[in-house]
Amino acid sequence: MFGNLQDKLDRAFKVLKGHGQISEINVAETTKEIRRALLDADVSFKVAKQFTARVKEKAIGQNVLTTLKPGQVLTKIVHDELVGLMGGSEAEINIQGNPAVILIAGLQGSGKTTFTGKLATYLKTKKGRKPLLVGGDVYRPAAMDQLEVLGGQVETEVYLERENKNPVEIARNSIKYAKQNGFNVVIVDTAGRLAVDEAMMTEIGDVKEAINPSEILFVVDSMTGQDAVNTAKAFNDKLNFDGVVLTKLDGDTRGGAALSIREVVEKPIKFVGTGEKMDALDVFYPSRMADRILGMGDVVSLVERAELQFDEEQAKKLQKKIAKNQFDFNDFNDQIQQIKKMGNLKDLVGMIPGIGKMMKDVDIDDNAFKGIEAIIDSMTPYERENPKQISGSRRKRIAGGSGNTVIEVNKLIKQFEETSKVMKMMSNKNNMAKMMKNFPGLGGGKM
Repeated sequence: MFGNLQDKLDRAFKVLKGHGQISEINVAETTKEIRRALLDADVSFKVAKQFTARVKEKAIGQNVLTTLKPGQVLTKIVHDELVGLMGGSEAEINIQGNPAVILIAGLQGSGKTTFTGKLATYLKTKKGRKPLLVGGDVYRPAAMDQLEVLGGQVETEVYLERENKNPVEIARNSIKYAKQNGFNVVIVDTAGRLAVDEAMMTEIGDVKEAINPSEILFVVDSMTGQDAVNTAKAFNDKLNFDGVVLTKLDGDTRGGAALSIREVVEKPIKFVGTGEKMDALDVFYPSRMADRILGMGDVVSLVERAELQFDEEQAKKLQKKIAKNQFDFNDFNDQIQQIKKMGNLKDLVGMIPGIGKMMKDVDIDDNAFKGIEAIIDSMTPYERENPKQISGSRRKRIAGGSGNTVIEVNKLIKQFEETSKVMKMMSNKNNMAKMMKNFPGLGGGKM
């Protein structure tokens, strides 16, 4: 995500290398490169021009502190402007009302139905709500089936009227059903089209008038770039929606939609989809996205994802096992499963400051753990619990059972042993204190 834009912005900042002050001449060249980078990312020309004009105005005449370089100063200015361009701060979803009614709109193929399932998961786990999903797409043959399957996956009831071809009636009836059965949020999935047309706009406008939603969310495929912004404008003119949802932001997207849409429609981006799993939905934080665009990582989001998978009781048990040097392959496998639940690996790596740039050309496969899991699955319960007892003959059998070579099995066992040593050392407070003294900046050594 944003990899190409990140590279081009890096090159733009390097124009200032060696200068002691940001002047009108050198900043003009830099902002020209920034504008090119934005246009290449499919940001509209008007937005790119206005953005670079603001950057130039703030940058000219800036004195560079002795501890900073001109490129660093301009990076800070660009960062602040990117945050402002994308909305400044996160925007909360409005779930007031009993029940609160959320209307989902967008083109066909934008990911509306999948987002509906993800939103139900978010409202259940993060907001403690009891949502009802409503199948309001009466045209696409598999739409109701898809919603029913998603409802099963996220353990949320789905309201369907398969024989009714009137989406307004279905929406009205679903709210009555929600009130009678204790649901406090109703999420209405609506029909999409391959392109914006008057019939679709009229229909969704009628649904809006009938149910008076507390929140209207427009779902857009971020991989469609500037086309997504134009579609958003057409929908907003008709619906006056409350917020935008960007899907497929984990794909090979240039980022134009994320950077342009707020400025064009003057409505906040509220959520971003970052994968196919039902928990792969993030609240949109402009400052964190700006950090990632500029290669600064996003540690806060990484920690939040980790906390979702964190079990305090399990962590305490694991800590005791590590301290007693009893960490085994069952524990190792549990940690792998927790990492996998956090999202796709390339996205996670991009959140680590500095690492994203280093790994930008490396193809990180989401199936990277499959070989390791196959080896662990081929072990007997005794072998998983007693890694040191895995002899040569056992390793040969494990290799054959997992479809790997003995060399690969040996490599995994060695990595496991090294990991165990590090975890054992870190669990000891005295060892941690020694590490603090030996490493500058960690509290003990001199810089």
